Amino acid sequence: MQAILGVIFHFLGGFASGSFYIPYKKVKGWSWESYWIVGGFFSWLIVPFIAAWLTVPGFMDIIKSTDGNTLFWTYFLGVLWGIGGLTFGLSMRYLGMSLGMAVALGFCSAFGALIPPIYNDIFNAGSPDTFSSMLQTSRGMFVLLGVVVCLVGIAICGLAGMRKEKELTKEEKQASIKEFNLKVGLVVAIFSGILSACMSFAISAGKVMGEAAEAAGANPLFRNNVIFVVIMLGGLTTNFIWCMFLNAKNKSFGDYANRSTPLKGNYIFSALAGTTWFLQFFFYGMGESKLGNGASSWILHMAFIILISSMWGIILKEWKGVSKKTYATIIAGIAIIILSVVLVGYGNSLP
Repeated sequence: MQAILGVIFHFLGGFASGSFYIPYKKVKGWSWESYWIVGGFFSWLIVPFIAAWLTVPGFMDIIKSTDGNTLFWTYFLGVLWGIGGLTFGLSMRYLGMSLGMAVALGFCSAFGALIPPIYNDIFNAGSPDTFSSMLQTSRGMFVLLGVVVCLVGIAICGLAGMRKEKELTKEEKQASIKEFNLKVGLVVAIFSGILSACMSFAISAGKVMGEAAEAAGANPLFRNNVIFVVIMLGGLTTNFIWCMFLNAKNKSFGDYANRSTPLKGNYIFSALAGTTWFLQFFFYGMGESKLGNGASSWILHMAFIILISSMWGIILKEWKGVSKKTYATIIAGIAIIILSVVLVGYGNSLP
């Protein structure tokens, strides 16, 4: 029953993450950096604090009493994850939802599953979760097989993107994705996927805060909300600096008060996107409390995001006009990535 609840919570988180970019498409007349940072204040500051305040008694006292080393690494990994999140937004901008998320999150899944056990091999040899131990057990081999299958799925999704690049005219590609750029988008998505995996590491770094939250009376389902406050501040730092730089470079500071644009609607849709975005981690924390912060939780979360975002990509007609072969290729790539999750999940269920 605990595992089933974990899967349901991860699905809800995946649905939130796979859907968050939809409201941004309703923003009119603003530059990307303007609506991204407005949504970001809700994603990384306002909503995380509200969630922690509602679910973790004395969450600020817990943070204040945590040792500086733990806070530093939780925050620093949040900064690195924030760079991944920033380039994640660019992935959607250049590749669209279905291809952008499939590539970025496929890499995020693989690195999120592999780097912790490799780290343990080097710095924490006494841990049972090391890469070398994975090579010696059926459980570990299934997880590694799942990662390999995931990378194959990413390659197939990339092939579908190249087919789309060749088959459609510039006007046809930009009809659904205004700034479609396969080469730039793939580079950004790969970079995003690697750094976005730092979220998994940041949660592990701040584990003591989650334990303190439980000791203070917080429901175990919400123990990670206090950790997210620190992680999200790292993400806000990265994104705020970059968006302010772009505002200055593109002279788009005027967006925030430009009355020739639907200001009220732009703020509402940006806030909705940012709030929806944070809900992925609110539900991830609930799922992690049931399944543990291991490869199964992380890749399951990623797979649901890919599944939902792919559905939205189809609904928004991002693949309209491509050949049946190309359409079948992107569907096959996404299906293989999801298969990789099944393999990892099965591997983690083994003793």
